[in-house]
Amino acid sequence: MSSTLRFVGGILLLVVLVVVLSSTFIVQQTQQALVFRFGSISRAPITAPGLYFKLPFIENVITLDKRILDLELPQQEVIASDQKRLVVDAFARYRITDPLRFYQSVNSVAGANIRLTSIVNSTVRTILADASLSTVVRADRAGLMHRIRDDVNEQSKGLGIQIVDVRLRRADLPEQNSQAVFQRMQTERQREAADIRAQGSQFSQAIKAKADRDVVVLRAEATKKSEQVRGEGDAQKNKILAEAYGKDPEFFAFYRSLLAYEQSFRSGETRMVLSPESEFMRFFKMPFASAPSGGFE
Repeated sequence: MSSTLRFVGGILLLVVLVVVLSSTFIVQQTQQALVFRFGSISRAPITAPGLYFKLPFIENVITLDKRILDLELPQQEVIASDQKRLVVDAFARYRITDPLRFYQSVNSVAGANIRLTSIVNSTVRTILADASLSTVVRADRAGLMHRIRDDVNEQSKGLGIQIVDVRLRRADLPEQNSQAVFQRMQTERQREAADIRAQGSQFSQAIKAKADRDVVVLRAEATKKSEQVRGEGDAQKNKILAEAYGKDPEFFAFYRSLLAYEQSFRSGETRMVLSPESEFMRFFKMPFASAPSGGFE
């Protein structure tokens, strides 16, 4: 009897536990919940975290994320207003602001992503089609992203979501166009480099020509000055010699004759045929003989 009571008590305890567990649910801080009764909403959406109760086996709970959700968009080609083709890679971030409307319109995050992908892609094509390549790439990219975000928010009002941000991760020319642009840029840079080298060579030749001209002028001036100095020295020499000759003509004649002998009787192949009675040889016969005025050169 006691074993039967214990068994029945255990069964009742298990049933109570199942009923209690089925009648409670927890909403996390990152969640919001919808409570349905036979497929219809039975109370207002629950957005505050905590422990809540429901009718077991009659009401069911669906939780939705309250955090910001990411939406990755596929790459697409867009034609800008200046007829340039662009490959655009974008992404969006959104949050669920009206859980009931969100559930009624798209049912789940996967359904919302499908709807938003279509909306964002069409908005990106529409707005970028009115902008030029330079505007998309450089001039007003931030402004274009804000316009896309606002337009997507306007179109997705009925989905119970709010678009937090839309970003253009990449907006470039197609690969084949990029290669052509890079090749053109490379050719242009090579042409500029060749022009700079040509200008440098021209400047170099001009500098060298000027330097050569300056060298010629300097050498000419130096030669002129050296000739002037040499002339002045010769004049001074002749003056000194003339003064010396005037003081002692006989010694000067003797000295000049000795110089002439030195120049004439150098070792080598020199041959001289002279008469012994020649005036040139007189100092060999009479060292102290008088010489003709001026001596011998």
